[in-house]
Amino acid sequence: MAIDPSTDGFRELMVDDEPSLTEVMACVFGVQEHEVRTYHTLLDNPGSTVAELADVLDRDRSNVNRSLSTLREKGLATRERRLLDGGGHVYQYTARPPDEARELMHETLDEWAAAVHDRIDEFDASNV
Repeated sequence: MAIDPSTDGFRELMVDDEPSLTEVMACVFGVQEHEVRTYHTLLDNPGSTVAELADVLDRDRSNVNRSLSTLREKGLATRERRLLDGGGHVYQYTARPPDEARELMHETLDEWAAAVHDRIDEFDASNV
């Protein structure tokens, strides 16, 4: 996972007295609001398929699929393959539990801060 929280989002969080969880997640993980909404919907509907989520979110399946790919890439969702009785398979998605997501946010932000501190430590007069 890339350690690259949104710079603009980070600035906005710093000046906002009470940022929402959606704003914090979007900043820390570099995701869009609709991806955070997909995460929250998965929390309420574990084991959902893309089609089920598309219905609940009232979004196109391809958009939901992209959101799920991003959430999986960021470690916020998992996918399991389920075999169908009539043959074939379907993927079911589950959100990472909130306590684990919070820990992942802390770890991601700590890694980003460490990278920034390293850049600061590299600074000297010859870099001006």
